[in-house]
Amino acid sequence: MTEQRQLFNFVVRLGDSTLIAGHRLSQWCSKAHSLEEDIALVNISLDLIGQATNWLEYAATLEGKGQTADQLAYLRDAVHFRSCLLVQQENGDFAFTMMKQYLFDVFQNLIYEALCHSSDAHIAAIAAKSLKESAYHLRHSSQWLKRLAGGTAESLRRTQYALDTLWKYTADLFEQETNIAPLVAEGILPDYAALQAAWQQQIQSFFQENGLTIPEKTVMLQGSTQGRHSEALGYILAEMQFLPRAYPNAQW
Repeated sequence: MTEQRQLFNFVVRLGDSTLIAGHRLSQWCSKAHSLEEDIALVNISLDLIGQATNWLEYAATLEGKGQTADQLAYLRDAVHFRSCLLVQQENGDFAFTMMKQYLFDVFQNLIYEALCHSSDAHIAAIAAKSLKESAYHLRHSSQWLKRLAGGTAESLRRTQYALDTLWKYTADLFEQETNIAPLVAEGILPDYAALQAAWQQQIQSFFQENGLTIPEKTVMLQGSTQGRHSEALGYILAEMQFLPRAYPNAQW
């Protein structure tokens, strides 16, 4: 696989993961427990979809086949998506969504910080533009988890259940294509081992402070970089891609 193709795969994975995370959050529209939270979730969803557009536009440029960001988002089958397994999962209750979002937000904030220093100017620019948003997203999800873990016995139980259930998908966040060492050596991509260590340290400290326990002896699931996804992705794409596939080349 060429270096250009490796870079495309990396960028499209960022775009796909952000797109699916944004689509999942958009499903909370008009369903949150307060008007303020409803607006917050929709705004975060819009931020993520905006970031996904930037990543997929650059991916389309790297691919060089004349595709657009919309075509990459709406006309690929599930096997060609590279979104991480974590963001594909159902929203569940509010605690479940906040836990899923927090685990992803920490990852996204760390990788954007690293990519701001990428030797690829396009990647560095998109990461720098997205970093302020990701910092707000992380603040939002972490504050809610603190409230939920420190609330009632029931809210703590639901928050711990979310962590227990979602933990098996977290290793997949750090799964990468093979043979990316040259891109890391050139300063285009970050060192994922260092990134994972920083992520682990940050979330362990946070969970300990808030009375939450990371499950042990969990069988970790991976495979999204190879197109092996959870069943949930197929349902997401059936909903998200319906209009462009039913009315190809439609214009507004």
